[in-house]
Amino acid sequence: MSDTNILQLWRHATLFLQLNGRRILVDPMLSPAGAMDPIEGSGNDIRIPMVPLPFDDVERDAQLRTLDAIVVTHLHRDHWDIAARAMLPIDKPLFCQPPDADTLRQQGFRQVIPVDHSHEWEGITLTRTGGQHGTGELAKQMGPVSGFVLRDAQSSLYLAGDTIWCEEVATALTTHRPDWTVLNAGGAQFTKGDPITMTDRDILRVAEAETRTQLVAVHLETINHCRQDRHQLRKALREQGIGERVHIPHDGEAIPLVD
Repeated sequence: MSDTNILQLWRHATLFLQLNGRRILVDPMLSPAGAMDPIEGSGNDIRIPMVPLPFDDVERDAQLRTLDAIVVTHLHRDHWDIAARAMLPIDKPLFCQPPDADTLRQQGFRQVIPVDHSHEWEGITLTRTGGQHGTGELAKQMGPVSGFVLRDAQSSLYLAGDTIWCEEVATALTTHRPDWTVLNAGGAQFTKGDPITMTDRDILRVAEAETRTQLVAVHLETINHCRQDRHQLRKALREQGIGERVHIPHDGEAIPLVD
């Protein structure tokens, strides 16, 4: 195994991380393409996920057998689906926000670790951060969401989670000054209300707030209420002058977490 820390996008917000020699899966949505009903109130009836995982079932299962831990930012089905619950090993550490711990235990997972503030594990510090999954009353209806900063001796990675630009994100950037920041983009939106995940304008605010962090935009082209695709996002970020700072990986693409 390489000593280099790695981030690999599987699909949507499902990330494989190699940190400090440990293998971590984030926000697993493992259903086949089209297996789930559309997100309601999105103005279309496209079933989700809209694309398959970037490898076959044999490789998927082989990867899952090697996992050391799981991180779940919140329990919406595009971050934690029925397939993940059925496929993932139940005896590995599963890090989550406190409101989700009882549900995960009830689903049969034996090492659920709610992170209130921070937790030390295998040379990695996991620190939970806040966010806003939309604005106003809609954000309240969407329920609590969290991000996580994962830090080892080599690098620090901020997983912002399902959030728009907000005070909680600004505080996380100022407090932790991460080397890498992963943003859930796509401008997810219902037919009523404002976006509930980051648009290109939100990403610009992040880039302006923390000029040294390298940015990775995910959460694209997989769920039927995401309004902005990779091409549109890349074009908008170029026009705003930050295109070179933002990695927009394809499904299956791995990024070495080096300066």
